[in-house]
Amino acid sequence: MEKVGIGIIGCGNISGAYLKAITTDFPILDIRGLADLNIETAKARAAEFNLAATTIDELLADPKVEIVLNLTIPKAHVAVGLQVLEAGKHAYSEKPLGITFAEGKTLRDVAKAKGLRIGAAPDTFLGGGHQTARTLVDEGVIGIPVGGTATFMCPGHERWHPNPAFYYEVGGGPMLDMGPYYITDLVNLLGPVSRVAGFATKPRAERIITSEPRNGERIPVEVPTHVAGVMAFENGAVVQIGMSFDVAGHRHVPLEVYGTEGTLIVPDPNRFGGPVEYLKKGGQFEEKAITMPYAEGNYRSIGLADMAYAIRNDRPHRANGDLALHVLEVMEAFHTASQEGRTIEMTTTVSRPAPLGQSLVDGHLAK
Repeated sequence: MEKVGIGIIGCGNISGAYLKAITTDFPILDIRGLADLNIETAKARAAEFNLAATTIDELLADPKVEIVLNLTIPKAHVAVGLQVLEAGKHAYSEKPLGITFAEGKTLRDVAKAKGLRIGAAPDTFLGGGHQTARTLVDEGVIGIPVGGTATFMCPGHERWHPNPAFYYEVGGGPMLDMGPYYITDLVNLLGPVSRVAGFATKPRAERIITSEPRNGERIPVEVPTHVAGVMAFENGAVVQIGMSFDVAGHRHVPLEVYGTEGTLIVPDPNRFGGPVEYLKKGGQFEEKAITMPYAEGNYRSIGLADMAYAIRNDRPHRANGDLALHVLEVMEAFHTASQEGRTIEMTTTVSRPAPLGQSLVDGHLAK
C-alpha cells in the first residue's frame, strides 16, 4: 500500500512520543518534514530522529504531504488547522480540537466544505486495553449500561512540565487538558452524550512553578482548575466526572463503567493499555485477558495511522472531527453549566467509532 506523506508542525514536548511511534510502529506514515515557529527547535527534533527540518510555508507547499500533524499549543490548534486546510491538506491535531466549541465547529465546517478530513487526539481509546473493554460492553457482559465514574485529579502540572503556564491560560485547565481522554473513551464505550450538568471553580489566582528551568516563577490562573459534573448519555447511562489540578491525591480508579449485570474497570484513558477488570453481579473482581493489540507501549499516532489507512481504503477514520467536536462541546458545557446554573443540552451527536478489530490484519492496523 502506498505510504501517506506526513508533515508535522510543532516540535515541542509531545512531538517526541509521536515521532517514536510513527517511525517504529506505523510504516504507512512517511514523514516529509518537521516545522516549528522556532526553526532551531525543528532542527533539533529533526536531528534526533534523522529527519528533515523545514519552514511551515515549505511544508505546506510540499505536494507529497497529504496530512499535517498539528502539535502546537491548544490556542493555536484551529488557526494552524485552518492554514493546513487552506493548503489543501488533511489536518490532524493534538487534543483538544479547539479551545471553544465555536472555533472547533468552524474548523469542522471548513474541512467538510473543502472535502478534506480532520482528526484529533486522543487516540488512546484505540489501545488494546480500551478496545478489550469495548468488546466486553458490546458483548453485553455488563448488561444494560447504567452509569460510571471518570476521575483525574492531581496537584497541577507546574510540578513537572518545563513550561507549564499554558495549562492555566485560556484553553487550558484540567477539563480541556485531561477531559478529552476520559470523555472520548466513554463515547467509545457508551456512545454520545445528550446533557451535561456541572460546577467549575478556581481556588487560586496564581501558581508557583516548582519544575526547572522556571522554578519559583509565579504564573496567573485564568481558567477553572477544579471541575465536577455529570454526563447523561443518549443510551440512558449517567456518568460522574471529576477533573482537577487542585487535589493532593485520591484513591479513585480513572474509569469505571456500571451495568445491570456487572462493573467494568477500564484502564487509564491516558494510556493505551493496562488491566481490565470485571465484577459480575454477586461475584468478585477478576482481571480479563487483553484480547486486542496495541496494549503494551505508547502508540501516540495510531489515530493518525488509522486516518492514513482510511484515506487509502476510502473509509471513515476513527479519531475523527465529529468525535472531537462532540467531546469539545461536552467539555465546554461543564463551564457553561457552572456559570449559568443550568443543565446544558448537546447540539451535536456522533456515532461510536468502529471497533479497531475491523481494521486489523494479522494483529496489526493494516486497512
